[in-house]
Formats: sequence, C-alpha cells, structure tokens
Amino acid sequence: MPAALDQLTRASAPVPLTDAVALSGFLDLVPDPRGVRGRRYRLSALVAAAAASVLAGARSLTAITEWIGDVPAWAWRVLGFPTDPLSGTVSVPHPHTLRCLLVKLDGDAPDRAIGASPTARTTPTGPGPRAIAIDDKALRGSRTATTPYVTLLAAMDHAGHVLAQRQVADKSNEIPAFRPLPDSIDLTGTVITADGLHAQHAHGAHLRTRGAHCTAQVKADHPSLSDRVRHLP
Repeated sequence: MPAALDQLTRASAPVPLTDAVALSGFLDLVPDPRGVRGRRYRLSALVAAAAASVLAGARSLTAITEWIGDVPAWAWRVLGFPTDPLSGTVSVPHPHTLRCLLVKLDGDAPDRAIGASPTARTTPTGPGPRAIAIDDKALRGSRTATTPYVTLLAAMDHAGHVLAQRQVADKSNEIPAFRPLPDSIDLTGTVITADGLHAQHAHGAHLRTRGAHCTAQVKADHPSLSDRVRHLP
C-alpha cells in the first residue's frame, strides 16, 4: 500500500465516503503523474476512492481495487466520477489503471495533502500547548529481496492523528528530513518531542523560527551540552 494511504489506517472512527470527499479538496493540489492525453478520470477522484477503501478497512493494493469494484454507483457519483448524461451510468476505472496510478504517485505530495486533512480538523485536547511527536517507522511490507524497508519520518499529535510524514532517502537518515517535515503544520505554541538523534542545533533554531518549543534528549555525542545539562540545578 502506498505510504500516503497507510496513515489513514490509523484514523479513529472513520466515515469512509464523507472523509474521502472532504479529503478530495486537498488532493486537487497533488501533481498528476499521468500523461496529458487519456486522462478520463480526475486524479482527486481516483485517490479519494482509494482513501475511502482504506478507511473502510482495505490494507493492500488488491483489497483497495476489490473494494472500489464492489461499491454501488451512487458512491462513485459522490466520489466525483463522471456520469453519462444519457444513460446515467457511471464510468469505472479498471483495477489495473488504479494500481498503476498509485504506484506512480510522488509519495511526498499525497502525504502533504492527506496530512493537511486531519490537521485542519484537529483541535488541541486541553488548555496547555499542543504536543506533537516526531519519530520514524518502517513501512510494513515494503522490504524486497533487493531493497530495504521504506522508512518514513512522521509527525503525530497525542490524539494519534498523523499530521505529516516524509520518506527518508534510502542512502540517508532522518536528520535531513526533520526540518521540511512539519512545513505544512502550524507550529505556533506547540511542543515538539523527538528522540536523541534530533538533538541538533539547526533543528532547535528552525523550530523556534516557527514559534514552537521542543524537548530534546541530550546524549554523550554532544559532550559540551551534556556536561552543561548535568550541572544544571
């Protein structure tokens, strides 16, 4: 399953069609990887249909295409697929068409669009500052005989909503992905938590320019800072 859709599996009490239709407005900004000729279906409708299937319980590309093939015609109309004005029938894409599209999509663009949807609907859970945790995860099922697991760096609030995620380059680590990760999130007054790898001067300075506070685990790889922290009252 594409990484962008994987984060929807953690949505709490989803209403598949309602949430997918709300999501389609954010998907209009996703670049279309298809050629200009032969675009029969809107990109936002195709991805919204895939998102609805994931919210309904699909956990693989096969399950996504099977769910989409089984939904009634009225659901297709709600998701934005074209209807023949004479016969009233809804044109449905072939499962192979949808699979090829999901594989070709740029991972970061749908991530930003899907992350913007829960961000827009999420409100702070208490009177204190909003807390956002940043950590990495290995994408289940992404390992092959020739490639390692796909690693994602994700920002999640303490209610369990994934607000943003970004793929870590295969020959790199999480550090370069940290600063651009929360660019789509309003960080004013938030508290960011991360593990010791992100106790970086540049990270702290960047978060302060965004109006955020941060907590960092200081370890021995920062000896001067570690010594200063140990001697604090």
